[in-house]
Amino acid sequence: MRYLLPLLAAGMLSACAPHLVQTTPQWDARFGVDTRMALTQQIMYPDAARNTDPVAGMDGRSARSAYERYQKTGGEQAAPLLNNGAK
Repeated sequence: MRYLLPLLAAGMLSACAPHLVQTTPQWDARFGVDTRMALTQQIMYPDAARNTDPVAGMDGRSARSAYERYQKTGGEQAAPLLNNGAK
């Protein structure tokens, strides 16, 4: 009788195992891709750190405004709207 609870718990965990195993192949398929890409780019362009040409992007006023909004919210992102905003 004292082994009944651990036996039931082990049975329940083993029943859940197939659901956990099915998701990992999707994650494993791209494991390390970003690291390999960064390494490849460092090999292809070893002098990239010496490039003083600025990257095209936001102008200073827009970037400052976005940064100030970020600081004002404390770095929190807006909650996604579900059901068209209905609570």
